[in-house]
Amino acid sequence: MSANGVASNLYPFGAASVGEAPERDDALVSAIVGAVELAGAHTGSVFLLSGDHRSLVVAASCGSPPSLLSGWRRIPVNSGLPVAEAYRSGRMVHLAGAEETMRRFPQLSVALPYPFGSASVPVRAGERTFGTIAVVWTARPDGTGLSRAQRRKLRSAADRLGTTLAGLRARGALGEYDERTAPVVVPLPSAPVIRVGLFDWNLKTGALTADDELCAIFGMPPREFDGRAATLAAMIEPTDLPGFRSAARAAVQERHVLAHCLRIRDGRGGHHTVELWGRVPESPDDLEASAHLVGAVLDSGSRMAAVAAIERLADGFFALSPDGRLAYANHSLESLLRVRQDELLGRRPWDVLPWLADPVYEDRYRAALVSQQPVSFLVRRPPDNWLVFSLHPGAQGMTGWVAPARQPVPADTGPGATTLTAGGPPASWSPPPAAPRVGSLYRVLTLGSALTEAVTAHEVFEAVAEQLLPAFGGQKLAIAVVEERRLRLLDQRGYSKRFLTRFEGTPLHARLPVTDALTSGAPLFVESREELLETYPGIMVSQSNSWAFLPLIASNRPVGVCLLGFDDVHRFPDEERGVLTALGGLIAQALERARLYDAEFALARGLQNALLPHGLPTLPGLDVTGRYLPGTRGMDIGGDWYDVIPTGDEVALIVGDVEGHNVAAAAAMGQLRSAVRAFATAGHRPSDVVANTNRLHMDLDPALLASCCYARLHPRSGVVRIVRAGHPPPLLRLPDGQAEILDVPGGPLLGIDTAAHFPESELRLVPGSVLALYTDGLIERRDSDIDSDVDRLRASLARIGGGRLEDLADALLRDARRSADRADDIALLLTEYAPPPQTAT
Repeated sequence: MSANGVASNLYPFGAASVGEAPERDDALVSAIVGAVELAGAHTGSVFLLSGDHRSLVVAASCGSPPSLLSGWRRIPVNSGLPVAEAYRSGRMVHLAGAEETMRRFPQLSVALPYPFGSASVPVRAGERTFGTIAVVWTARPDGTGLSRAQRRKLRSAADRLGTTLAGLRARGALGEYDERTAPVVVPLPSAPVIRVGLFDWNLKTGALTADDELCAIFGMPPREFDGRAATLAAMIEPTDLPGFRSAARAAVQERHVLAHCLRIRDGRGGHHTVELWGRVPESPDDLEASAHLVGAVLDSGSRMAAVAAIERLADGFFALSPDGRLAYANHSLESLLRVRQDELLGRRPWDVLPWLADPVYEDRYRAALVSQQPVSFLVRRPPDNWLVFSLHPGAQGMTGWVAPARQPVPADTGPGATTLTAGGPPASWSPPPAAPRVGSLYRVLTLGSALTEAVTAHEVFEAVAEQLLPAFGGQKLAIAVVEERRLRLLDQRGYSKRFLTRFEGTPLHARLPVTDALTSGAPLFVESREELLETYPGIMVSQSNSWAFLPLIASNRPVGVCLLGFDDVHRFPDEERGVLTALGGLIAQALERARLYDAEFALARGLQNALLPHGLPTLPGLDVTGRYLPGTRGMDIGGDWYDVIPTGDEVALIVGDVEGHNVAAAAAMGQLRSAVRAFATAGHRPSDVVANTNRLHMDLDPALLASCCYARLHPRSGVVRIVRAGHPPPLLRLPDGQAEILDVPGGPLLGIDTAAHFPESELRLVPGSVLALYTDGLIERRDSDIDSDVDRLRASLARIGGGRLEDLADALLRDARRSADRADDIALLLTEYAPPPQTAT
């Protein structure tokens, strides 16, 4: 049979069931097991990009099961987690230990306050990134992480997986991942706990066929075994042989299963006990087969004796599987916990015992599992009995020990008094605060952080959409705000605009889920369409099947409502309901702040628009264009301005900058612009215009300083006189394409000295040259000096110029428009001297 045939026969009907992809799963298993082994990690996961490209979803896990880290099953692509950072950047994120994790990812450290190291590696093939491999290991005392060789091998493993996934995608065999896709879960590789040897014993001839493992159990090299049962029988304790032979004959005659314990001598005067299980093959018509006994020898080493010893102890001992379920409990644990073994086995202790249900106890288990360090803590078993729990983690699970507290417990000791310790009773009785499940706190922190950066109401919506949808697996989101006791749609994602338009202007007294949640102040969770229609008969229903209606209440008044929709039926466990309720409060506060900002911004922006020129005059012999670009953050208004003022035969050109980015800066800019216009149209010299403007600014008791560059140009002669007041120097592009910095002398900033002197410089423009006046927002760069910044703009002016003046202005601002963190606003004024050609007379 071919390899593919063998693989297909592993499935119930000879082929993979719906949703299963054997090649993909094999690649995921091989990659994650290999990554965990080469990193010396105790857990690892493969995250693949979801179908909607908004989340990274756990596709395979080795070690800690996804159920333990349920809050991390879906990670938003734009989140601050290392897994998402590695995906976005295309580079490994290596965190050697807790200190580095705290420094680079402080929110993650708050949500997972355990000592561990981690590495997240992008899974790529060419230009496509499929996801991330993440591994976690026990933090080392010296704070070192993976070696260079380990990191190199980890990147190679991720690249191999990426190549495989790319091939599967090309053949249409990769499939898509979302929150409904069950991950592949594999345990950590380990040595076998029990050795099993197989045999086939011909009772008539005494011939015995044994595999290599059975020979090893009997302490005999396989090549030295002669195939005779007597050879192995010689190694069995002689006193055990008569009883064994009798039991074997009875099993053959009565055709029942043989189960017998034997002691095998080790050649050093000792022995160890094994179990032998055998049966006669089911062949009633084959007399030859009925004379055979086939079966296995099980060697559990000293484990049987260890279990018997633990059962004799008065303290409670138990074993937990990696997902926290009880795999073993001795009888003493029953009396200490006052619960039967059959009620505990296969279940998580905190799910069975009400007094262990405080989240802090599960967090202690999680702390031990993630850090792989022993943890001890106190628990109060009602009515007033205190027990010491000690957890000792390992690669395959965890061993626990429970005993009565041996010393008096202070009366104010609360649940979860705990400490990380090497074993024994806790070193401290002080209780920590109760901890939420993993992921819950991180979601609150992440959204809270994103909301603090959101300035406008629409930025608040974008932050909520980017965090809430991928974190909870929703597909649709809408936020409506309250205006004059009615709901107005702020923004939506995933819904049909036509569907939501029907609800625009809904009064708060209408009986709908959104209004009921808002007026009651309590979130409403609807898990099915039937439930929704039963409560609200006749309501128009979208294509969703589950909904969360979150009231947004701030300062004890309704601000709006957040609607989260799910395409499939979604169950809302208590923890998720609590997290969504808490997030609703954060969203409400941010939305209220943003709407206040929007109102102030509309007023301030209207003021600024009124002060800036709406159009520039058409002047003979000159081509003039201006640009204003607000800062990317803050109020989006400021004190930068430009103006063009005809003054008889000449034209005045001005660019200025008042410090600040608020209403006060815009107001001061308006005063200065008016002053310059008044003095310029009155016919004052350029130096006098600036000096008079400075004195007026001082008389108005300015709280803000300002700078400006003022130029008066005579279009017929090309003579220009320039005055600078604390402002960057103007630039001049010559007709041959060269550009230069006009090193004209300047005076101080406006608003410093009433008697300040502002020198005036004069030069003559050549036809076809371009004069550039600008504010420092266009040139300033972080970690760069002003001279380098000005020269960079000069080089750009020389390189880009030569075409239309409008195109030149747009090109000079192009890099500034792309910047996401530019704090300052920009004013730019370009003037091309293009006098008409002189005609001969």
